[in-house]
Amino acid sequence: MTENLWSFLGPAGTFTEMALRQVAPVDVELDPCQDVPTALDRVRSRASQAAVVPIENSVEGGVNATLDNLVASTPLVIAAEMAVPITFVLAGRPGTRLEDVTAISTHPHAWAQCRGWVHHNLPEALYVAATSTSAPAQALADDGEPGFQAALCNPLAAQAYGLEVLAAGVADNPEAVTRFVKVTRPGRVPQPTGADKTTLMVQLPHDRSGALLGMLEQFSARGVNLSRIESRPVGDSLGRYRFSIDVEGHVREERVQAALIGLHRTCPMVRFLGSYPRLDARPVMVLAGTSDKDFVVARSWVADVLEGRAR
Repeated sequence: MTENLWSFLGPAGTFTEMALRQVAPVDVELDPCQDVPTALDRVRSRASQAAVVPIENSVEGGVNATLDNLVASTPLVIAAEMAVPITFVLAGRPGTRLEDVTAISTHPHAWAQCRGWVHHNLPEALYVAATSTSAPAQALADDGEPGFQAALCNPLAAQAYGLEVLAAGVADNPEAVTRFVKVTRPGRVPQPTGADKTTLMVQLPHDRSGALLGMLEQFSARGVNLSRIESRPVGDSLGRYRFSIDVEGHVREERVQAALIGLHRTCPMVRFLGSYPRLDARPVMVLAGTSDKDFVVARSWVADVLEGRAR
């Protein structure tokens, strides 16, 4: 393994590379990958030290390729999160006119963020799915006929691949943001900062009335707030789901540990996917009765009960 090699959703010029640059060492060696599973598997195989991949978009929601792959094989954990404002341009080979565009390529999440603009400005244009926002820009820069005349990509990719911007500011929501995560192999969990987030994947018991309520009560009873919860199909049959969850807090905190113990007792699968600093650095609000001290005092009281000392 190259100690300073980081994988990411490539090719060069993606929003993912922009996110990677926020947290990687200045001298990092880049390992652009064709898709999210490849980037994560490079970490599993120890070919790279870390991977940076998208996990959530403010318009389209969770990135399923990331959510599903994190639990599909050898465990990985999230070590950091980053956010990148999303700006799209429609770019083509030099000399391309807007009226020449009959097919457009980009990543599915990018298409979801721009399809309103395309509908109003190029209603006859066909959509060609790509593995990233930069992959079609790279294809247009190469010789050959890629099957489309324009790419929806970020301005840096258009410039990097020598493309001409046919239209700028084409996103339907100019405030869109994508959240990215740095993923590594599991190791000793770092100490909490007081402004942390913990990510889990939890599978519900099958055909049990109130199973979802029971899962949520494990958090609410300990004063653990959820900042994100999304259902994902287990994949083996219809009607079976697991939930990707972000909670406010750190696994080294007593209230979060108590919630995880409750989940592990009542759910068939619980996967810990990391505790890491929140990107907004906002301290987590701890409710009365749920601090580490409160748990220690309560546990000491139970010990006194067992020894006949409690009053």
